[in-house]
Amino acid sequence: MSPRYFAAADLGASSGRVILGTLEDGRFRLAETVRFENGPVDGADGSIHTDARGLFEHVRTGIEAAIQASGGALESVGVDTWGVDYGRLDAAGDLLEAPFHYRDDRTHGVPDLVFSGLPAEELYAAAGLQVMPFNTIFQLVAGREDPRWAEVSQVLLTPDLMAYWLCGRAVAEMTIASTTGLLDVATRTWSEAVCLHLAERYGLPLPRVLPELVEPGTVLGATTAGLFSKPIQVVAVGGHDTASAVASIPATATDFAFISSGTWSLVGLELEQPVLTAESRAADFTNELGIDGTVRYLKNVMGLWVLSESIRTWRAAGEDVDLLELLAAAADRPGLHCVLDMTDERLLPPGDMPARLQAMAAETGQHLGDDPASICRCILDSLALAYRRTIARACALAGRDVSVVHIVGGGCQNTLLCQLTAEATGLTVIAGPAEGTALGNLLVQARACGALTGDRTALRQVAIASSDLTTYTPGVLPFGPDDWAAAERRVARA
Repeated sequence: MSPRYFAAADLGASSGRVILGTLEDGRFRLAETVRFENGPVDGADGSIHTDARGLFEHVRTGIEAAIQASGGALESVGVDTWGVDYGRLDAAGDLLEAPFHYRDDRTHGVPDLVFSGLPAEELYAAAGLQVMPFNTIFQLVAGREDPRWAEVSQVLLTPDLMAYWLCGRAVAEMTIASTTGLLDVATRTWSEAVCLHLAERYGLPLPRVLPELVEPGTVLGATTAGLFSKPIQVVAVGGHDTASAVASIPATATDFAFISSGTWSLVGLELEQPVLTAESRAADFTNELGIDGTVRYLKNVMGLWVLSESIRTWRAAGEDVDLLELLAAAADRPGLHCVLDMTDERLLPPGDMPARLQAMAAETGQHLGDDPASICRCILDSLALAYRRTIARACALAGRDVSVVHIVGGGCQNTLLCQLTAEATGLTVIAGPAEGTALGNLLVQARACGALTGDRTALRQVAIASSDLTTYTPGVLPFGPDDWAAAERRVARA
C-alpha cells in the first residue's frame, strides 16, 4: 500500500510542535516539521496570557512544511492542546483579547465563591471534575464583570480556536470540553443546570456562547481557501492532549493504569463510565472524557514542571545545570530522604521552586539540602510516591485492579522516574511512546479518514507497532514496599 500522511499539531503547556505522521505497513513514522516555545506572556496590567495568534502562525508554518514534506499528499491535520483555557470571539469571529493563561492568579478564591451558590457536590455530580482553581468554570466567573461579554459570540477552547482558524467551523470537541466544568460527563452534553446557574448568578451569557459539541474523530471540513498551498481536512481529534496521549497507550488489555507525563502528570484509569460518588469527590478525582465514549478517571499531579521550573531558577541565578548530569547525580542521592506533596497548589505558579520545596520540607520536619541533585531527587521520589498513592486510590474508588502502568509522553524518557514508579507501585512499568500525544492525535485522524479501522484496541495495535518501548520491573533499587509506605505516611501527616 502507498503511504498516507497526516499532521498533528501538538501544543503543550511549555512548547509546541507539528508532527508529520507517515502511515505505512501498519505503523506510523513521525517526523517533526516545526518546534516552538509556548510560554505565558505578560499583559499590560500584570496578568498572564497566551499568544494564541502567534501559536497559530507557528502551527500554520508547520502544516505547510508537512504538505511539502509529503509531496503534497498530506490528508488532514488535528490539533491538541492543554486544557481549560479559552478565547472569546465577537460576532465577526475576531478574538477580543489574548486568552488568559491558566497560571494567571485571577481565579484565586473563585472556587469558594462559586461553591457558595452552587454546592461542590452538585457541580461534581454533573461535571465530575477535580477542583483546580484554573478550571474553565472558575476562569469564566473570575471574568464575570468584563463589560465586553455583551460582544461575545463564541467561547472556544484552545484546540477548537485553532481548528476554527484553520477551517472556519466553531465546535467544542468533547474531550477538551470535559475540562471546563460546564459539561455533564454522564450524558456528554452541556449541563443545563450549571450553565443556567452561571447565567442567573453572574450574568454570563451561557449557554448561548457555547458551540456545538462533537466527538473526537469528527471531520470538521477543509482548510480555508488560500491558507495553505493545497486544502486539507481538519479533524477534531482528542483535543485535550491527555486524551490523545491515552489513545496511543500501547496496551493489549484493559487492566492498566496510565501516566501521561510531561509538564503535568495525569495519573489514572480508562473507564467506561464516570465515577461520581461522594468518595470520589472527596478524593478530588476528575472524570474527563476520552475517545470511543470512554472516561479518563484521573488526578492532576504537578509533574515535571516542578523540575523544569527549578532548573530555570538555578540557571537564572547563574548556575550551569545540565539535565542529564543532574539526573545522574540525583540517582546517587539517598532514596526517599525527603518526600513532599506533589499536588500542593503552591507548586503551580512560576517562581523560585527550590525555595518553595525547601520551605515545604521544613514545614514537615524534613531537611532538604539546597544543592540541585538533592532537590531533583526529592522531586522524582515525591512524584513516584504521588503516582503510587493516586493509582491505588483510583483503583479503590473505581473498583478496578491493574497489572501494569503505562507511562507516555516526554517523561517516559526519564529512566530514574520510571524505575522509581515501578518501585513505588510494585507494578511493571511500560514506558513509551515519548511522542504519545502526537501519535494518538494521528491515530484518530487516520481512522476518521478511512486509513485505519476498528475500535481503540485496534488503534493501539498500530501504536505498539509504531513505538519503542522500555519495561521497568520493581525490585531493582535498594528499598522496598515498607519504605514507600513509611514515606507515604510522612506526606499524609503534612
